Amino acid sequence: MFRQVKQNRVFQDVIEQIQEAILNGKLSVGDKLPAERKLKETFQTSRGTLREALRVLEQKGLIEIRTGVNGGAYVKSITTHQVSESLDLLIKSQKVSLRELAEFREGVEGIVTSLAAGCAKRKDIALLKDLLKEAGVYVAEGVARWDDFIDNDNEFHLTLAEIAGNQVYKSVLQTVHHNINKYYNQFLAKEKRIMKENYADLCEIADAVSLGDSDTAAELARKHVRRFNTFMENTRNRKKKREKSI
Repeated sequence: MFRQVKQNRVFQDVIEQIQEAILNGKLSVGDKLPAERKLKETFQTSRGTLREALRVLEQKGLIEIRTGVNGGAYVKSITTHQVSESLDLLIKSQKVSLRELAEFREGVEGIVTSLAAGCAKRKDIALLKDLLKEAGVYVAEGVARWDDFIDNDNEFHLTLAEIAGNQVYKSVLQTVHHNINKYYNQFLAKEKRIMKENYADLCEIADAVSLGDSDTAAELARKHVRRFNTFMENTRNRKKKREKSI
């Protein structure tokens, strides 16, 4: 299954060989990797290098290192958690610009909403309507319920992803919406006008989904993301101007 590693890239080669064996099915979920002594002989590498490579694979979520009588490195099930982990760190650190985040969301939210419109059932539509009813209460009460309204908006988008039924899109959007409030808090003005316009967007999206109109639903979702981004871009630009004038 494994071969001696190239001495000029030992560490990376060990990781890549074990990873490839897991991804191509030579190693299945629950399988135990060969003993450390055997791996050292096969890879012709040091114990330190091998253990460090195994730690990296564990951090990637590909293996689990157990201790005790039945200890060793065991293959884990690959989930969508690994797909979104890097994106999570990127957004949390705010290394992604507003424009980049908006461009990304326009594409993904448009696709997800289109898929949701194509397969939504009565119970799904009812769930969206319940969220809108709740959002309407927050809008009526104004900016005092801003945080509740934003949480509701995030839940609306994640519900569309759930309806769409694609685990990759769902995982990615969960990562985005669980971290996007940092951008909202920094760049989105808390105004009732924004709440009203956003609420109107969500109502139109829900209507298109309930009618099964995938094209309209996708375009409305993209416009909704652009609207929010425009609000934030304007706030950011005003802040920059004030900072320059000081």
